[in-house]
Amino acid sequence: MIDDVLTPIHGGTDAGPAPRYDFSTNANSLGPDPYALAAIQAADPSRYPDPLYTQLHQALAAFHGVAPEQVAVGGGTSEIIHRLTRWRYLRGPMLIFPPTFSEYARAAQPAELPLLRAADAESFLSLLPRATLAFLCVPNNPTGEIYTFIEEAAHIAEQYRIALVLDLAYYHLLPNPPALPPNAWRMYSPNKAHGLTGVRAGYLVAPQSLLHFRNLAPSWVVGVHGEAFLQATLQPSSQGWLASTREELWRLRKQLANGLRALGLEVQESPANFLLVKVGRATLVARRLRSEGIRVRDCTSFGLPEWLRLSAQPVEAQEALLEALPRCLEAAPT
Repeated sequence: MIDDVLTPIHGGTDAGPAPRYDFSTNANSLGPDPYALAAIQAADPSRYPDPLYTQLHQALAAFHGVAPEQVAVGGGTSEIIHRLTRWRYLRGPMLIFPPTFSEYARAAQPAELPLLRAADAESFLSLLPRATLAFLCVPNNPTGEIYTFIEEAAHIAEQYRIALVLDLAYYHLLPNPPALPPNAWRMYSPNKAHGLTGVRAGYLVAPQSLLHFRNLAPSWVVGVHGEAFLQATLQPSSQGWLASTREELWRLRKQLANGLRALGLEVQESPANFLLVKVGRATLVARRLRSEGIRVRDCTSFGLPEWLRLSAQPVEAQEALLEALPRCLEAAPT
Protein backbone atom coordinates (compact mmCIF):
# COMPACT_ATOMS: atom_id res chain seq x y z
CA MET A 1 0.00 0.00 0.00
CA ILE A 2 1.37 3.40 -0.95
CA ASP A 3 0.93 6.14 1.67
CA ASP A 4 -0.57 9.44 0.61
CA VAL A 5 2.05 12.17 0.36
CA LEU A 6 1.20 15.74 1.20
CA THR A 7 2.53 18.14 -1.41
CA PRO A 8 3.90 21.37 0.08
CA ILE A 9 1.57 24.10 -1.17
CA HIS A 10 2.38 26.83 1.31
CA GLY A 11 3.19 30.22 -0.10
CA GLY A 12 4.41 31.29 -3.51
CA THR A 13 8.02 30.22 -3.02
CA ASP A 14 9.57 27.73 -5.42
CA ALA A 15 12.79 25.88 -6.11
CA GLY A 16 13.88 28.15 -8.95
CA PRO A 17 16.46 30.93 -8.87
CA ALA A 18 15.73 34.00 -6.82
CA PRO A 19 13.30 36.29 -8.68
CA ARG A 20 14.07 39.89 -9.55
CA TYR A 21 10.97 40.94 -7.64
CA ASP A 22 9.00 38.91 -5.13
CA PHE A 23 5.34 39.86 -4.59
CA SER A 24 4.48 36.39 -3.28
CA THR A 25 5.64 37.00 0.28
CA ASN A 26 3.72 39.26 2.63
CA ALA A 27 6.87 40.05 4.56
CA ASN A 28 7.54 43.72 5.24
CA SER A 29 9.20 44.84 1.99
CA LEU A 30 10.98 47.68 3.82
CA GLY A 31 12.84 45.18 5.98
CA PRO A 32 14.68 43.50 7.36
CA ASP A 33 14.29 45.12 10.74
CA PRO A 34 17.90 46.20 11.41
CA TYR A 35 17.63 45.75 15.19
CA ALA A 36 16.27 42.22 14.96
CA LEU A 37 18.82 41.40 12.25
CA ALA A 38 21.67 42.60 14.47
CA ALA A 39 20.43 40.40 17.31
CA ILE A 40 20.31 37.38 14.99
CA GLN A 41 23.81 38.05 13.71
CA ALA A 42 25.11 38.36 17.28
CA ALA A 43 23.65 34.99 18.34
CA ASP A 44 26.19 32.25 19.06
CA PRO A 45 25.34 29.19 16.92
CA SER A 46 27.99 27.08 18.65
CA ARG A 47 25.72 26.58 21.67
CA TYR A 48 22.35 24.98 22.26
CA PRO A 49 19.50 27.24 23.29
CA ASP A 50 17.90 26.64 26.69
CA PRO A 51 15.72 23.56 26.03
CA LEU A 52 12.94 25.08 28.15
CA TYR A 53 13.30 28.61 26.69
CA THR A 54 12.84 29.94 30.22
CA GLN A 55 13.98 33.52 29.70
CA LEU A 56 12.23 33.77 26.34
CA HIS A 57 8.92 32.51 27.74
CA GLN A 58 9.25 34.96 30.63
CA ALA A 59 9.95 37.88 28.28
CA LEU A 60 7.05 37.04 25.97
CA ALA A 61 4.73 36.59 28.95
CA ALA A 62 5.70 39.95 30.43
CA PHE A 63 5.18 41.63 27.05
CA HIS A 64 1.65 40.22 26.75
CA GLY A 65 0.72 40.48 30.42
CA VAL A 66 0.22 36.76 31.05
CA ALA A 67 1.91 34.05 33.13
CA PRO A 68 4.96 32.32 31.56
CA GLU A 69 3.15 28.98 31.44
CA GLN A 70 0.58 30.53 29.10
CA VAL A 71 3.21 30.96 26.35
CA ALA A 72 4.78 28.36 24.05
CA VAL A 73 7.37 29.06 21.36
CA GLY A 74 7.55 27.10 18.14
CA GLY A 75 9.44 26.70 14.88
CA GLY A 76 7.16 29.16 13.10
CA THR A 77 3.41 29.19 13.34
CA SER A 78 3.04 26.39 10.77
CA GLU A 79 4.80 24.10 13.25
CA ILE A 80 2.52 25.35 16.04
CA ILE A 81 -0.60 24.69 13.91
CA HIS A 82 0.50 21.10 13.25
CA ARG A 83 1.35 20.59 16.91
CA LEU A 84 -2.08 21.85 18.00
CA THR A 85 -3.75 19.21 15.82
CA ARG A 86 -1.77 16.48 17.62
CA TRP A 87 -2.58 17.64 21.16
CA ARG A 88 -4.89 15.08 22.71
CA TYR A 89 -6.92 17.76 24.49
CA LEU A 90 -7.89 19.19 21.09
CA ARG A 91 -8.53 15.91 19.26
CA GLY A 92 -11.83 16.55 17.55
CA PRO A 93 -13.35 18.47 14.65
CA MET A 94 -11.44 21.51 13.38
CA LEU A 95 -13.34 24.54 12.06
CA ILE A 96 -12.00 26.94 9.43
CA PHE A 97 -13.49 29.78 7.37
CA PRO A 98 -12.27 29.52 3.73
CA PRO A 99 -10.76 31.06 1.77
CA THR A 100 -7.98 31.27 4.32
CA PHE A 101 -4.44 30.12 5.10
CA SER A 102 -4.14 26.61 3.63
CA GLU A 103 -1.93 25.28 6.44
CA TYR A 104 -4.94 24.84 8.76
CA ALA A 105 -6.62 22.31 6.47
CA ARG A 106 -3.29 20.76 5.55
CA ALA A 107 -2.52 20.12 9.23
CA ALA A 108 -5.90 18.48 9.80
CA GLN A 109 -5.24 15.80 7.15
CA PRO A 110 -2.29 13.88 8.68
CA ALA A 111 -3.80 14.38 12.16
CA GLU A 112 -7.01 12.76 10.83
CA LEU A 113 -9.21 15.48 12.29
CA PRO A 114 -12.69 16.00 10.85
CA LEU A 115 -12.66 19.33 9.05
CA LEU A 116 -15.62 21.71 9.22
CA ARG A 117 -15.74 24.55 6.69
CA ALA A 118 -17.91 27.61 7.31
CA ALA A 119 -19.46 29.35 4.30
CA ASP A 120 -20.14 32.64 6.07
CA ALA A 121 -20.05 34.29 9.49
CA GLU A 122 -23.41 32.86 10.52
CA SER A 123 -22.38 29.30 9.71
CA PHE A 124 -19.03 29.75 11.49
CA LEU A 125 -20.86 30.67 14.69
CA SER A 126 -23.39 27.85 14.29
CA LEU A 127 -20.67 25.24 13.59
CA LEU A 128 -18.35 26.42 16.36
CA PRO A 129 -20.01 24.41 19.20
CA ARG A 130 -19.33 21.23 17.20
CA ALA A 131 -15.60 21.95 16.99
CA THR A 132 -12.73 21.37 19.40
CA LEU A 133 -10.26 23.60 17.57
CA ALA A 134 -11.03 26.60 15.33
CA PHE A 135 -8.88 29.09 13.42
CA LEU A 136 -9.50 32.67 12.36
CA CYS A 137 -6.81 34.74 10.62
CA VAL A 138 -6.88 38.44 11.67
CA PRO A 139 -6.71 40.01 9.10
CA ASN A 140 -7.60 37.05 6.94
CA ASN A 141 -5.05 35.74 4.48
CA PRO A 142 -5.56 36.21 1.53
CA THR A 143 -8.70 38.39 1.54
CA GLY A 144 -7.62 40.91 4.20
CA GLU A 145 -11.03 40.74 5.85
CA ILE A 146 -11.34 41.70 9.53
CA TYR A 147 -14.18 39.74 11.05
CA THR A 148 -16.78 41.60 13.10
CA PHE A 149 -17.92 38.48 14.97
CA ILE A 150 -14.70 37.67 16.85
CA GLU A 151 -16.11 38.68 20.25
CA GLU A 152 -19.20 36.53 19.72
CA ALA A 153 -17.07 33.60 18.56
CA ALA A 154 -14.83 33.95 21.62
CA HIS A 155 -17.89 33.90 23.90
CA ILE A 156 -19.17 30.69 22.27
CA ALA A 157 -15.69 29.14 22.42
CA GLU A 158 -15.41 29.87 26.13
CA GLN A 159 -18.89 28.46 26.79
CA TYR A 160 -18.12 25.19 24.98
CA ARG A 161 -14.41 24.99 25.93
CA ILE A 162 -13.18 25.31 22.36
CA ALA A 163 -9.70 26.51 21.43
CA LEU A 164 -10.42 29.50 19.18
CA VAL A 165 -7.01 30.38 17.71
CA LEU A 166 -6.52 33.84 16.22
CA ASP A 167 -3.68 33.82 13.69
CA LEU A 168 -2.11 37.29 13.99
CA ALA A 169 0.54 37.07 11.26
CA TYR A 170 -0.43 40.47 9.81
CA TYR A 171 -2.16 41.97 12.83
CA HIS A 172 0.69 44.41 13.55
CA LEU A 173 0.57 45.72 9.98
CA LEU A 174 -3.01 47.01 10.39
CA PRO A 175 -3.77 50.74 10.80
CA ASN A 176 -6.52 50.05 13.36
CA PRO A 177 -6.04 46.57 14.85
CA PRO A 178 -9.25 45.24 16.44
CA ALA A 179 -9.38 44.46 20.15
CA LEU A 180 -8.64 40.81 20.89
CA PRO A 181 -10.83 38.85 23.33
CA PRO A 182 -8.75 37.82 26.38
CA ASN A 183 -10.13 34.27 26.28
CA ALA A 184 -9.02 33.66 22.67
CA TRP A 185 -5.80 31.83 21.83
CA ARG A 186 -3.34 34.11 20.01
CA MET A 187 -0.70 32.95 17.56
CA TYR A 188 2.12 35.31 16.57
CA SER A 189 4.63 35.11 13.71
CA PRO A 190 6.55 38.42 13.90
CA ASN A 191 8.94 37.46 11.09
CA LYS A 192 6.35 38.79 8.58
CA ALA A 193 6.09 42.28 10.04
CA HIS A 194 9.84 42.48 10.70
CA GLY A 195 10.85 41.31 7.22
CA LEU A 196 12.73 38.18 8.31
CA THR A 197 10.66 35.25 7.07
CA GLY A 198 13.70 32.99 6.80
CA VAL A 199 13.83 32.90 10.60
CA ARG A 200 11.35 30.21 11.58
CA ALA A 201 10.14 31.29 15.00
CA GLY A 202 6.71 32.07 16.39
CA TYR A 203 4.73 31.63 19.56
CA LEU A 204 1.33 30.90 21.03
CA VAL A 205 -0.38 32.73 23.92
CA ALA A 206 -3.35 30.95 25.52
CA PRO A 207 -5.84 31.64 28.32
CA GLN A 208 -4.61 28.46 30.05
CA SER A 209 -1.40 26.59 30.80
CA LEU A 210 0.59 25.37 27.78
CA LEU A 211 3.15 23.35 29.74
CA HIS A 212 1.88 20.04 28.34
CA PHE A 213 1.64 21.52 24.84
CA ARG A 214 5.31 22.54 25.02
CA ASN A 215 6.26 18.91 25.62
CA LEU A 216 4.80 17.89 22.26
CA ALA A 217 7.51 19.83 20.44
CA PRO A 218 10.78 18.21 19.36
CA SER A 219 13.83 19.16 21.37
CA TRP A 220 15.15 22.65 20.64
CA VAL A 221 12.25 23.45 18.33
CA VAL A 222 13.61 27.02 18.01
CA GLY A 223 17.32 27.57 17.35
CA VAL A 224 19.45 30.33 18.83
CA HIS A 225 18.75 32.64 15.89
CA GLY A 226 15.00 32.32 16.33
CA GLU A 227 15.41 32.78 20.07
CA ALA A 228 17.40 36.00 19.55
CA PHE A 229 14.88 37.21 16.96
CA LEU A 230 11.84 36.81 19.20
CA GLN A 231 13.62 38.53 22.09
CA ALA A 232 14.63 41.43 19.83
CA THR A 233 11.13 42.07 18.47
CA LEU A 234 9.94 42.85 22.00
CA GLN A 235 12.41 45.72 22.39
CA PRO A 236 11.40 49.39 21.89
CA SER A 237 13.95 49.85 19.09
CA SER A 238 12.50 47.01 17.03
CA GLN A 239 8.92 47.99 17.82
CA GLY A 240 9.72 51.56 16.79
CA TRP A 241 11.19 50.45 13.50
CA LEU A 242 8.05 48.48 12.70
CA ALA A 243 5.81 51.44 13.52
CA SER A 244 7.89 53.67 11.23
CA THR A 245 7.37 51.40 8.20
CA ARG A 246 3.64 50.85 8.25
CA GLU A 247 2.42 54.08 6.65
CA GLU A 248 4.85 53.63 3.76
CA LEU A 249 3.62 50.06 3.26
CA TRP A 250 0.01 51.26 3.16
CA ARG A 251 0.99 53.95 0.64
CA LEU A 252 2.74 51.39 -1.56
CA ARG A 253 -0.25 49.05 -1.36
CA LYS A 254 -2.60 51.82 -2.47
CA GLN A 255 -0.23 52.80 -5.30
CA LEU A 256 -0.11 49.19 -6.52
CA ALA A 257 -3.90 48.92 -6.35
CA ASN A 258 -4.29 52.08 -8.44
CA GLY A 259 -1.84 50.76 -11.04
CA LEU A 260 -3.69 47.46 -11.35
CA ARG A 261 -7.05 49.20 -11.65
CA ALA A 262 -5.60 51.37 -14.41
CA LEU A 263 -5.05 48.12 -16.33
CA GLY A 264 -8.78 47.41 -15.97
CA LEU A 265 -8.33 44.71 -13.33
CA GLU A 266 -10.54 44.04 -10.32
CA VAL A 267 -8.69 44.60 -7.04
CA GLN A 268 -9.60 43.73 -3.46
CA GLU A 269 -7.38 45.57 -0.98
CA SER A 270 -6.65 44.50 2.56
CA PRO A 271 -6.04 47.14 5.23
CA ALA A 272 -2.58 45.62 5.78
CA ASN A 273 0.25 45.30 3.24
CA PHE A 274 -1.28 43.04 0.59
CA LEU A 275 -4.13 42.84 -1.92
CA LEU A 276 -5.90 40.50 -4.32
CA VAL A 277 -6.14 41.04 -8.08
CA LYS A 278 -8.39 39.06 -10.42
CA VAL A 279 -6.48 37.84 -13.48
CA GLY A 280 -8.47 34.87 -14.78
CA ARG A 281 -6.29 31.75 -14.99
CA ALA A 282 -4.09 32.61 -12.02
CA THR A 283 -1.76 29.62 -12.26
CA LEU A 284 -0.86 30.36 -15.89
CA VAL A 285 -0.42 34.08 -15.24
CA ALA A 286 1.78 33.33 -12.23
CA ARG A 287 3.97 31.02 -14.31
CA ARG A 288 4.32 33.61 -17.06
CA LEU A 289 5.31 36.28 -14.57
CA ARG A 290 7.80 33.90 -12.96
CA SER A 291 9.45 33.39 -16.35
CA GLU A 292 10.00 37.15 -16.41
CA GLY A 293 11.60 37.13 -12.97
CA ILE A 294 8.53 38.20 -10.98
CA ARG A 295 7.11 35.89 -8.33
CA VAL A 296 3.47 36.26 -7.23
CA ARG A 297 1.13 34.24 -5.03
CA ASP A 298 -1.27 32.08 -7.03
CA CYS A 299 -4.40 31.85 -4.86
CA THR A 300 -5.61 28.54 -6.28
CA SER A 301 -4.62 26.76 -3.05
CA PHE A 302 -6.90 29.16 -1.18
CA GLY A 303 -9.79 28.15 -3.44
CA LEU A 304 -9.50 31.34 -5.54
CA PRO A 305 -8.19 30.12 -8.94
CA GLU A 306 -8.78 33.47 -10.67
CA TRP A 307 -6.87 35.61 -8.19
CA LEU A 308 -3.29 36.53 -7.35
CA ARG A 309 -2.19 37.86 -3.98
CA LEU A 310 0.40 40.63 -4.19
CA SER A 311 2.29 42.37 -1.42
CA ALA A 312 3.18 46.04 -1.25
CA GLN A 313 6.59 46.43 -2.91
CA PRO A 314 8.81 49.42 -3.77
CA VAL A 315 8.13 51.49 -6.89
CA GLU A 316 10.75 49.77 -9.09
CA ALA A 317 9.16 46.37 -8.47
CA GLN A 318 5.67 47.73 -9.09
CA GLU A 319 6.71 49.25 -12.41
CA ALA A 320 8.19 45.93 -13.55
CA LEU A 321 5.02 44.04 -12.59
CA LEU A 322 2.67 46.52 -14.26
CA GLU A 323 4.78 46.45 -17.43
CA ALA A 324 4.88 42.64 -17.61
CA LEU A 325 1.35 41.85 -16.51
CA PRO A 326 -0.50 42.78 -19.75
CA ARG A 327 1.75 40.42 -21.76
CA CYS A 328 1.19 37.62 -19.29
CA LEU A 329 -2.55 38.12 -19.33
CA GLU A 330 -2.59 37.85 -23.13
CA ALA A 331 -0.54 34.64 -22.95
CA ALA A 332 -2.97 33.10 -20.43
CA PRO A 333 -6.47 33.92 -21.75
CA THR A 334 -9.48 33.24 -19.56
